[in-house]
Amino acid sequence: MPRTASRATPSSRDASATALLIHGDERFLVDEKARATLAGWTPALVSDFGLELLDGAGLHASKLQDAVLQAPFLDPYRVVHVRMIPANRAEALAAAVAVIPPSTYLLVTVAGRLGAANKLAKAISAAGGAVLDMQHLKGRALGDWAARRAVEVHGLTPAIAVQVVRTAPPDLGVIDSELAKLAAYRASGAPLGAEAIRSLLAGGREDEIFKLTDNLLPHPTAQALEIARGLARGGMQPTSVAYRIARHIATVLEVRARQDRGESLLQVQESMPEHNFVLQKAYDAAQQADSARLEHALTAIRDYEWEVKSGQVDAELGLEVLLTKL
Repeated sequence: MPRTASRATPSSRDASATALLIHGDERFLVDEKARATLAGWTPALVSDFGLELLDGAGLHASKLQDAVLQAPFLDPYRVVHVRMIPANRAEALAAAVAVIPPSTYLLVTVAGRLGAANKLAKAISAAGGAVLDMQHLKGRALGDWAARRAVEVHGLTPAIAVQVVRTAPPDLGVIDSELAKLAAYRASGAPLGAEAIRSLLAGGREDEIFKLTDNLLPHPTAQALEIARGLARGGMQPTSVAYRIARHIATVLEVRARQDRGESLLQVQESMPEHNFVLQKAYDAAQQADSARLEHALTAIRDYEWEVKSGQVDAELGLEVLLTKL
């Protein structure tokens, strides 16, 4: 299909830009900006041929150049998304983007920061594109970001964001995860008071949570029981532990459904809001998980929470019983 001289431009895109390269130390911001960019570029696409996803690891210049130069088939333009090129391999791809036709929208993300003299960054700029550097947020900038995220994304207050920043490591992914946890807790109907916030945050405890979820599927191990008991006795509410278990299982269940539809890990990470590390672990777990069993586990957790709230069972003892049912 012949290329046209004019560019079909999504309404949210600057018509003068032919490509966007996003790099930097702050992976969460890189991913977030990439998702927002794709959301603006893809609505006008009418077929599965319009969007091409390329994994940056091991990508060769010839393959990238073929994707960039390929003409659209059914769509008014093509979107090519190159995801997470290792920073030390970026320059090797510079020649592939020397020419970007009007019918191609190119989005490139890089795992790490590129220097001002980097050849890939220069090539994209020379082709009419833009280069964004997502640097680590510190101090006031980190607090301002958390406050905006709390209000605009999670419907929480800036004061809650301050508490999260004080207790969580300075990682945007962890901070956002903690804000999401608090928002979900409030959405469940439970009051989100000062005591509940302290219990839910509990200093993060992300290492123990990851160890717990690693030992849940396909069946909880003895170590899962020990970790859950340690979390509860270390100050984390047993129902909060159950919530984190439910959140993990729900993520695995959704990933499994996407696997059944033929989606790759890259596609899952592009379309789901969770951190890529979390989705990588969920994708691996989903390959050996049974959907019916996952749904049964979510039902068992729901029943446990109701029994605790209604005073029918002791929260800590009930958590141990719950793990034997999953």
